[in-house]
Amino acid sequence: MNTLCLICCVSGVAFFLLSVAVFPSIKIKNKSVAIYWLPPLFAALALIAFNCVDLPDVWKSLTANSSINPLKILVLFFSLTAISVFLDEAGFFELLAYWVLIKAKKSQTFLFTVLFFTVSLLTVFTSNDIVILTFTPFICYFCKNAKINPLPYLVGEFVAANTFSLLLIIGNPTNIYLGASFSVSFEQYFIKMALPALAGGVTAFLVLFLFFNKTLKKPLISDVLPPSKKNKFLMVLGLVILTGCTLMLTVSGYLNIEMWQICLCFALILFMIAAIYFLATKQRAIAIKSTFKRIPYLLAPFILSMFVMVLALEKNGFTEKIAQMLTMGNNVFSFGAASYLFSNIINNIPMSVLFSSVCAKLSNPLPAVFASIVGSNYGALLTPVGALAGIMWTDLLKTHGVSMRLPKFVLYCGVCSIISLFVTLLVLNFII
Repeated sequence: MNTLCLICCVSGVAFFLLSVAVFPSIKIKNKSVAIYWLPPLFAALALIAFNCVDLPDVWKSLTANSSINPLKILVLFFSLTAISVFLDEAGFFELLAYWVLIKAKKSQTFLFTVLFFTVSLLTVFTSNDIVILTFTPFICYFCKNAKINPLPYLVGEFVAANTFSLLLIIGNPTNIYLGASFSVSFEQYFIKMALPALAGGVTAFLVLFLFFNKTLKKPLISDVLPPSKKNKFLMVLGLVILTGCTLMLTVSGYLNIEMWQICLCFALILFMIAAIYFLATKQRAIAIKSTFKRIPYLLAPFILSMFVMVLALEKNGFTEKIAQMLTMGNNVFSFGAASYLFSNIINNIPMSVLFSSVCAKLSNPLPAVFASIVGSNYGALLTPVGALAGIMWTDLLKTHGVSMRLPKFVLYCGVCSIISLFVTLLVLNFII
């Protein structure tokens, strides 16, 4: 039974990676539909069919009133994503990118610095995926118009979004999953992770600045086109909702309210007010419609399938063996390095699902949990398959004629992430 379980899980992961690399999507009626979630789904169904995991156990886990319930975590993630996408549809991110570019004036060095820390700040409070996918086209258009090398800005944007996403628990889906799985509060997370995240983020900036210093010394000459879409009321509404949600998450531990409930309530309030606004002004609710279209719903079957695979591995004793191997040394460094590497073998979201089960085997799991969160964020920078954001980012670059082959990705993002990972884990080891 152990062998059959392992075969199903390895096959699911292998075909998932193959799908991502070779045929990440198919066209149905001229629409591109992602299929990366199908191999894990088939693997999960096979595990249930072969009795490697019992269906009643799966149902019990999905309906359990606990922080590890994946349905609660999905509600939290989708609610925050909806708020971030709504802000983008209102024109907030494009307006902010425009502001950054006009402030740069003639200095590429200043532009790189401001852009890096603007993306960092946005990532902290919204979603690293949304920021990456929104800023990337704008950077490509601007650099083409300015006749400058887009590489420093694109790499800087991607690295900033995947390092400063560590600062708050809402910065990355992996933070949410691993943190919520062990009832880590918003405040507790920030206290433990703030200094390591800042140390790693600043280190990443300095490394990239050394990489691109010569390129950034060239003058900047360009006209910046104003943003094509903006709605001040919707932007203010989205920012007020996001701020209120963040503040409520900060005190959620004192109020005894779960984070998913807070995020869901604020998302519902946002769309209720937006709907009333569109009815009152007799406008088409395009922003609401577009937001719901852009939410990555396919993450739900993907994460749930990976959750079933982890249940099967746990039932057959594999997660306990992994825990025994990783606890032979310092848990912060061993789990941080292992999660970093595993993210590039099975992607960082499945890695988080797996490591939540592995960490649960420890008598004192929190050091390993925080280290695994660090690895899940930096793992997105070693290779493009480390995170779905990397896959989408490299594909987006192709559409804009920017080459980002694997050696180049590893040279800039990978080297930077290894140095930053070590610094972050070193600081975390002193704090935890």
